[in-house]
Amino acid sequence: MTEFNHTEQNLLMYFETRIVDNEGKVAGMRMNETDFEIAEKWNEEKLISFERLPFHDINKNNAIPNTHQVKFTDEAWKLSHKFRRERGERHVETLPKVET
Repeated sequence: MTEFNHTEQNLLMYFETRIVDNEGKVAGMRMNETDFEIAEKWNEEKLISFERLPFHDINKNNAIPNTHQVKFTDEAWKLSHKFRRERGERHVETLPKVET
């Protein structure tokens, strides 16, 4: 599990955002079949914990309810940080130079 494609990197960074901003709760409606396949694979490999929330814990008043919860291992945190930093550095390279 050393190579991550673009889709996998994006999913891991999305999950990181959901952990930080939303207590790890994820709206399954915002994921496609490939995302679920990747999440299940990572769950089996113990990179993350990804599970459906019990029905009574789903806020059904939300237009797009959070139906799943994700948690990271230390390795997942390291990888998401690496991918986010690489993305940030690519974006910075495209910015106009600031003269000091």
